[in-house]
Amino acid sequence: MGGAGSSWYESDIERIVATPEQIADKTAELAAQIAEDYRSVDELVLVCVLTGAFVFTADLARELGRRGVPVQLEFMQASSYGQAATSSGVVRLRKDLDRDISGAHVLVVEDIVDTGLTLSWLLKYLEGRSAASVEVVTLLRKPAAIRSAPPLTYVGFDIPSEFVVGYGLDYAGKYREVPYVGVLKPQIYSR
Repeated sequence: MGGAGSSWYESDIERIVATPEQIADKTAELAAQIAEDYRSVDELVLVCVLTGAFVFTADLARELGRRGVPVQLEFMQASSYGQAATSSGVVRLRKDLDRDISGAHVLVVEDIVDTGLTLSWLLKYLEGRSAASVEVVTLLRKPAAIRSAPPLTYVGFDIPSEFVVGYGLDYAGKYREVPYVGVLKPQIYSR
């Protein structure tokens, strides 16, 4: 992947899991499903789970807008990873919502569901805030999530249990700007 004119990160990527075109197509497909399911709702609150889901949330919000779905954006940050490549098992809320969601239809926007630990915690937390409904859309789902995560209403791609970066996903704060989702070479995160 390296060479003249290549991006700084290409030599760190083992292989591409989802290309920019595949991501755009899947985002449009998910937006069409969501628009159909929420057609009778006056407003949908997209809760972007920071930081990894910011790119997917922006693209999804634009796609929903093209389909006539009015959305409001909210942001939360909860983490069980920190700077590590594997979950610590402890969820910390780093940023809470800025508005009251009681009576609102909420769609939690995740970048990736791995073990489902953080998502399970977030869903319980949001359901306790009296939302009219709380559903989930995730761009990526790993095999462990199929067994252990709460039910996911909308799933973009099922991917292998490998460490991926790009399209908002990072390792130690890097790779968020990568326009695709790719498997990070193990030697990068096992140093």
